[in-house]
Amino acid sequence: MIIAHRVLTKDTSRRMFFFVFAITLIASNPASAQRILLDRVIALVDDDVVLQSELDNRIRDIEQAAVRDGQTLPDGEDLQSDILEALIIENIQLQMAEQVSIRYDDDTINRVLGNMADNSNMSFDEYVSALEDAGVYLETRNQVRSQMMIQELQRGMVNRRITITEQEIENFLNSEMGREIMAPDFFIDHMMISTSATDSAEEKTAKLRYSAEIVARIEEGENFLEVRDAAKQLQTFQIESTEFGWRKADQLPTLFSSVVADMEQGQIEGPIEAGNGYHVIFLAGKRGGTEQIVNQSNIRHIMLTPNEIRNEDQTIAEIQELRTRILEGEDFASIARQHSDDATSVVAGGDLDWVNEGGMPREFELIINDLETDTLSEPFKTATGWHIAEVLGRRESDLSRQFTRSQAENMLRNRKFDLELQNWMIEIREEAFVEFIE
Repeated sequence: MIIAHRVLTKDTSRRMFFFVFAITLIASNPASAQRILLDRVIALVDDDVVLQSELDNRIRDIEQAAVRDGQTLPDGEDLQSDILEALIIENIQLQMAEQVSIRYDDDTINRVLGNMADNSNMSFDEYVSALEDAGVYLETRNQVRSQMMIQELQRGMVNRRITITEQEIENFLNSEMGREIMAPDFFIDHMMISTSATDSAEEKTAKLRYSAEIVARIEEGENFLEVRDAAKQLQTFQIESTEFGWRKADQLPTLFSSVVADMEQGQIEGPIEAGNGYHVIFLAGKRGGTEQIVNQSNIRHIMLTPNEIRNEDQTIAEIQELRTRILEGEDFASIARQHSDDATSVVAGGDLDWVNEGGMPREFELIINDLETDTLSEPFKTATGWHIAEVLGRRESDLSRQFTRSQAENMLRNRKFDLELQNWMIEIREEAFVEFIE
């Protein structure tokens, strides 16, 4: 059997004369030789091709998915035409991705497959075995790789076509939709000590006192959910609760919406009197919103990385020597410029400027968080090398405006992305050389 490779070189002319591509099996007896068509080219796409087998496999996958999901598909010819066009667009994009060196190694693909295995409640090895048993392991790997390359290409090519003006950001933030989207989400735990119209004044007073005692216990540190469960079991009074989940303030009952907006996470409010009882709410979580107060550290560091001419032990000895020289009075910045392997900070004398909390590698941040201001650290190791570091200052910064405008820009960009993606794909399809082979 002769194996044909699915590649056309760049020497392939756009005006080339192309015969139907066939793989042949020749019988051992020349007199009874047969030519059996196993695959063929159905479209030339720039420097590559689309094979009949690709089209057949894609049609099969889509038909199986439609049966599984109970969907109706177009008629045979229309479906085939649509899928062939989709394969051509994918082919064009994969060629473009190769040209700009978008590639993913096997370790990255394995991590994606690992996530797919987790979603299927399987181990990685079990998932791979299942794919191999179905005969689709290599096909799945290639599909994952191709999809990741296309997505990365689309992000780069389409985002550069999208422009968001300052006026668009202002208009969005001032719009009703913008204010609603940018508003924070709250997660509140709730309980209510029920009252009724037939309660006497003494009963209402006892329920109010009981509610206040619950609030006091939680303020002193007891767990809200545990206190609520215990109260329900004791049945001193009827306790009811509502699971609200994550909601914006205006999606909560009016009784709570004005209260929760001013609450800090972990704060309790109550008793809040209503016609049906005394309510107690606990702000268990808060996310989003426009307020962003960030802890920042002004850091400088020197990094040495083991290499071909300096092994691990020599690297440790050298970073220790640099630390000693600085402690003895030599200038930190001068030594950093001469010795640091961190290309991003070497010109600035090792200065990383003000860094947001959470903006550093985990192992680096743990050292920085424990380091006193104006104190040179002992040498420590991270994934990138050996470091000595110094914190020059700490502060809280209000990044609310920058954060809000950045969020608004991202939302506006996402709203424009799909339309611009379609326009871009139409353009690259029109610019590509495509010839269908009958």
